[in-house]
Amino acid sequence: MTANTKKQFGPEGWTPERIGSLAGKTYVITGANNGAGFEATRVFLSKGARVVMLNRSADKSAAAIATLKQEFGSEADVTFLHMDLAVLNSVREAAVEIMDQVSHIDAIICNAAIAQVAKQEITVAGFESQLGVNHFGHFLLCGLLFDRIEESAGRIVVVGSNAYKMGLKRIQFDDLNFDNNYTAWNSYAQSKLAQMMFAYELQRRVEAAGKNVTVQVCHPGASRTNLLKDTASTFNKIVWSILSRMIAQSAEKGSWPEVMCATEDYVEPEKLYGPTKRAQTVGPIDECPLDDCVLDREAAAKLWTLSEQKISLSWSP
Repeated sequence: MTANTKKQFGPEGWTPERIGSLAGKTYVITGANNGAGFEATRVFLSKGARVVMLNRSADKSAAAIATLKQEFGSEADVTFLHMDLAVLNSVREAAVEIMDQVSHIDAIICNAAIAQVAKQEITVAGFESQLGVNHFGHFLLCGLLFDRIEESAGRIVVVGSNAYKMGLKRIQFDDLNFDNNYTAWNSYAQSKLAQMMFAYELQRRVEAAGKNVTVQVCHPGASRTNLLKDTASTFNKIVWSILSRMIAQSAEKGSWPEVMCATEDYVEPEKLYGPTKRAQTVGPIDECPLDDCVLDREAAAKLWTLSEQKISLSWSP
């Protein structure tokens, strides 16, 4: 585990007060109609930015946009494009729409996730659902939009989770879908480890290629969001509903790490930013320790090659 994490932002940590005007900037956010993605959208709009939401539900997106326009006025520049990360063709279609409609991307925030899926579910493409949505869908989206992001000298922000260092702490290459021994926890932990390994590998490849893209990784800590609402077992939902009242922070604070990674000038590679208190569940936003498993370069390179094969995309940043 990395030691000597620096505290860059003082005892109060990073807050949105550090952000100046974002007028003229465009942020693309997956899973932005509720929870941390919605709260991040609120921050960006409050600073004058444009936000493009990539969500599954048209109805929930329309309701979210109506709420935002009520708060920020009818001129608030927030739009919605349909995208289902579980369906690769949906991701491809959304990417085409973005390339057509969005000329400049200051940051894409890979915020959407599913968690603690009670029983094994397989996506249309044949992936365990959490790995399919959290990792493969975002890998494809980032690959398809990479050139536009680079043209904009933009950022890719991956919202990870401290679950990466729980579970098996490795990618189960011999049984990615957990066909032999599925558990909601191990499969979720693998999906977040895969996401974060991808991000750090992308950092290294971008640096080696001299590309003008910043890649950052954050985690939201324990936040009161709807992440488990549709997927977790009844028991886990009950446990979380009790625990969240005692230990969790608001969805608004849960959004701050991804907003920080999208806007803050002083960010570094191979870092993880998020809440820093109570085992990184709550508290001031700053640099957090990293477990060695997520920086395994051999496994990350193997995962990259496998991801390219699985989604039929050859991607060399």
